[in-house]
Amino acid sequence: IHLFYCFYFLHLKLVFMFRVDLLSFGVFSAVSMFLNTLTPKFYVALTGTSSLISGLILIFEWWYFRKYGTSFIEQVSVSHLRPLLGGVDNSSPNSSSSSSSNGDADSSRQSVSECKVWRNPLNLFRGAEYNRYTWVTGREPLTYYDMNLSAQDHQTFFTCDSDHLRPADAIMQKAWRERNPQARITAAHEALDLEDLARLIYTYYSIRYFLCATAYILLAEEEATTIVEAEKLFKQALKIGESCYRRSQQLQHHGAQYEAQHRRDTNVLVYIKRRLAMCSRKLGRTREAVKMMRDKFPLLSMFKYYISLPKSATICYTAALLKARAVSDKFSPEAASRRGLSTAEMNAVEAIHRAVEFNPHVPKYLLEMKSLILPPEHILKRGDSEAIAYTFFHLQHWKRVEGALNLLHCTWEGTFRMIPYPLEKGHLFYPYPVCTETADRELLPMFHEVSVYPKKELPFFILFTAGLCSFTAMLALLTHQFPELMGVFAKAFLSTLFAPLNFIMEKVESILPSSLWHQLTRI
Repeated sequence: IHLFYCFYFLHLKLVFMFRVDLLSFGVFSAVSMFLNTLTPKFYVALTGTSSLISGLILIFEWWYFRKYGTSFIEQVSVSHLRPLLGGVDNSSPNSSSSSSSNGDADSSRQSVSECKVWRNPLNLFRGAEYNRYTWVTGREPLTYYDMNLSAQDHQTFFTCDSDHLRPADAIMQKAWRERNPQARITAAHEALDLEDLARLIYTYYSIRYFLCATAYILLAEEEATTIVEAEKLFKQALKIGESCYRRSQQLQHHGAQYEAQHRRDTNVLVYIKRRLAMCSRKLGRTREAVKMMRDKFPLLSMFKYYISLPKSATICYTAALLKARAVSDKFSPEAASRRGLSTAEMNAVEAIHRAVEFNPHVPKYLLEMKSLILPPEHILKRGDSEAIAYTFFHLQHWKRVEGALNLLHCTWEGTFRMIPYPLEKGHLFYPYPVCTETADRELLPMFHEVSVYPKKELPFFILFTAGLCSFTAMLALLTHQFPELMGVFAKAFLSTLFAPLNFIMEKVESILPSSLWHQLTRI
């Protein structure tokens, strides 16, 4: 009985399959008749429309790739289509998968630490430098992401929980959160006006009163249009900051509130002294700047906030410059190729290779092969933003050393022959992180072309759409110029395309009897 049912269902299935084939055969006959009646104008319109659509897709893919560094079609297929097609399998929790997941977690943690954004220790003054650049060029040198990070830093280091107890500090707490620069400056003036009124009242009652140093900091950073004006405001802030620091130092052990105030006053004093040292350096008083940085102030907070840049480009390239200074004035590539490198020259070349491996973006800026812009307020270690910040302040040092740039030009590209490709491991450092491009695009302005390492190959879909657009455009042109000939080619192509289906249908007609064929057609 079971065999009978199986045979019966198999018979029904074959009948249904032949019915589908016969219907498709009828549809194929209708399609063939339709194609034979088409004119050459239809083929011109078809190929032209296909070329236009593929061209638009190509333009969009290229724009998306230049902006985000990846293909839109590839990203959508990986993010949305692969889970639907079962491309990700998380249902096998064996030991090997757990070990691989632990390895991926370690690599991801390493990637996150490598792509951490740091405060630029030598960031420029907004009013005296960044704003002047905007007035001259009409371009914004800082991005919203960069300024938002600075606002978070200011709130962290210049405010504390007890600010609401003093009206001026409460105003400045709101000012640091304000996005509009003019609103911040207005709030700082309001805080100073309120401080003047409070000082008169407290002086009348013979009570000592401490002014608001952070208001002068904000005005020096954003309102002062010259370095001299900023220095005057910072000197006023220094007097107030030192008084507040001495007072909070005496009371820091009286409770958590006083300890937070002392921490805030320490950060304010460190920041003022550092910016005053930068003013002295910009005004040509280098010894005074060095003395101020060596002055006695809390080193722990300074190191935590300003000098926590391990393995920075400044350290690597300064070491390379110091070693290159000993041999660069007499270095000649021709002589080195004949006699070989001496020990000192080998040390200099190795130092340059080490620096280039750490940050491969710097040499093009030092050799002026790429245009330089104002450095951002935050930098990414081993990224393009760090390269810009280093070159902006140290290009003059390389130019002062005779032959240093020539030695760099002759040797820096040799670094890439020692680094494995693809970058699954480094030579002297960790593998170069893949997340630097995305972070640098957030930190650097839109008019700057972000340096990318390693150079990304064009995605497959950009090449595919480019080829499709070119091919369809060529077909449209040929169909427009030679309509009759291209019509013959199109019909021949379609006939060749449907030839296997015709062959199968002819075999089916020859095998099946005509009566059975007629009955199946009626079914």
